[in-house]
Amino acid sequence: MVDKNWIVMMAQYSRWMNEKLYAHAATLSDAQRKEDRGAFFKSLHNTLDHLVWADTIWLGRFTGVQPELPTAGSILYPEFDAQRARRAELDDSIAAWARDVGDDFLSAPLTWTSRITGKSQTRTAGVAVTHFFNHQTHHRGQATTLLSQLGIDSGVTDLWAMPGAENLL
Repeated sequence: MVDKNWIVMMAQYSRWMNEKLYAHAATLSDAQRKEDRGAFFKSLHNTLDHLVWADTIWLGRFTGVQPELPTAGSILYPEFDAQRARRAELDDSIAAWARDVGDDFLSAPLTWTSRITGKSQTRTAGVAVTHFFNHQTHHRGQATTLLSQLGIDSGVTDLWAMPGAENLL
């Protein structure tokens, strides 16, 4: 079952992975980050930008503070340094939310309208939170593949390898 401890752990894992990805991406030129490499979002930059976009929306759904964002596929941060700074701020916000989440929230229904399909749906918040972290992991996997194509080994990305994981798992 999804509980506060799991959410805190996943927020820590997400931050660790995001820091790794952005550190690797920073070693590339802007042209390399933005090169269309045939990925779903075409480039490493766009893939990372999509994660910022989606995480912002999901966190807004969880906190009840809906952000004003453009449609899916829009680039929020064309400049890498601004994107990286927003990612760090967002990871701080996710960690703060995770520390404060309650079991009553996780078992309650959460209704939202997809920014991609336009359809509304309701699930327990715990299921939505599981999707939130799964979505991040999915796209970070794409980002590690794009880095690999550029000759960068992201190293071990498993949850158990995260510094401090021995105290969480």
